[in-house]
Amino acid sequence: MSTAAKSGARRFDPRAFVLPLAFLALWEIAYLNAWVDLRLIPSPFGVLETAWSSLASEDFLPGLWASLYRDLAGFAIGSLFGVASGVALGLSRRLDATFNPTLNALKQISLFAWLPLISTWFGYDDGAKILFIAASSFYPVAVNTFEGVRGIARNHIEVARVFRFSKAQLIFRLLLPAAAPKILVGLQLGLVFAWLATIGSEFLLANWGSGLGNLIIHGREALDVGLVIWGLIVVGIVGALLNYLAQRVENHLLRWRRA
Repeated sequence: MSTAAKSGARRFDPRAFVLPLAFLALWEIAYLNAWVDLRLIPSPFGVLETAWSSLASEDFLPGLWASLYRDLAGFAIGSLFGVASGVALGLSRRLDATFNPTLNALKQISLFAWLPLISTWFGYDDGAKILFIAASSFYPVAVNTFEGVRGIARNHIEVARVFRFSKAQLIFRLLLPAAAPKILVGLQLGLVFAWLATIGSEFLLANWGSGLGNLIIHGREALDVGLVIWGLIVVGIVGALLNYLAQRVENHLLRWRRA
């Protein structure tokens, strides 16, 4: 059996559903026996009814698309700057010595600590949210790109110089392909961070617009725990799907490593 086939078999192993199903059964038993406050904890079937009502509403899909738009826009911007910065710092010892200490210092500050400044300077609209998401995805992409470029054997670069590679040829024909495994790891981490930042920005920069974060906020304000739980489920499902797609893209781009 091939490596891809084995990984596919593991991915769809039915044992993965044992823990969620056991949790749902325990939840239903606790609800039926009133082991929890029934005013605060709905039954699984109650959450299912809330989910159906939410899916049928005219606000759900626009909110989902709004969150995905912010997420992918911020991720694209942050990743572009992250790859460019990582390559530049990896190529130039001078740039590394000049900028890396500052970047490492800024990295120690929690990204959520920047939100008061971002909201003060850019308000609460999509631009501020996308900026925050881009900053969240920038660091893992930049760090992994830098490590990937620095990990390339020096003799490979010397051979490229012997063949008189231009700067563009050096980057696109040697550095990026050779550093691709580390860059793709950074991109996958950046995508995870971007989705976390998307929901976080919708909570903390809430302006009662569209978005999955706003769906959860509406549930909290209405004391509708079922809606809050449904919102969390959707956030988890979308995050898992994004991670799955990123993994499939990575496997496709790095298929030459399994040849």
